[in-house]
Amino acid sequence: MNATFANNLFRQSIQDYHLTDNVDTPANNPFPADDIAFLLYQKNWIDTVQWHLEDIIRSPTIRPDELVAVKRRIDQSNQDRTDTVEQMDGWFFEQFRDITAKPTARLNSETPAWLLDRMSILQLKVYHFQEQVDRPSVSDEHRQKAQQKLTVLLEQEQDLARCFDELLDDIRNGDRYMKVYRQMKMYNDPTLNPVLYSEAK
Repeated sequence: MNATFANNLFRQSIQDYHLTDNVDTPANNPFPADDIAFLLYQKNWIDTVQWHLEDIIRSPTIRPDELVAVKRRIDQSNQDRTDTVEQMDGWFFEQFRDITAKPTARLNSETPAWLLDRMSILQLKVYHFQEQVDRPSVSDEHRQKAQQKLTVLLEQEQDLARCFDELLDDIRNGDRYMKVYRQMKMYNDPTLNPVLYSEAK
């Protein structure tokens, strides 16, 4: 498991989504459910669908009822994204369970899965800025600006990949360690969101 493996899976998910380019297309995850590849693919599929839902909700012609429905889908997507990241961190925690951290080991504030979350979304930015560079109907100025941003994103892709691989190496070597913290989101919980539990009375 390394950054190249993860980024390749993210790219595969993005390419698979764009075969139909439809937010209602069901994910056809090709990996076994007990494989980390399944979670990586699932994570990026959620991100990819949400990326396009975020586009849809910004349409100036969207009807109010459609806007509300898409907003609720985005809320659920955020919950699914968080749940998947936590499952991924659970997988990493099990992989590192038997490693004894050195007395000088440092706690890393960002877990492997939350770093992968950033990497997944970055792959979406790379894909869509490349689309802008390749758009035939835009001006040279538009294309050049898109290319400048794409160049920065590609540099960031290399930086995050290095950071991810170094983090895993450090954990394996006992130089850093991780903890799994649940996000404890409140807005979807009818017992914790004051608007929801007030209306339920």
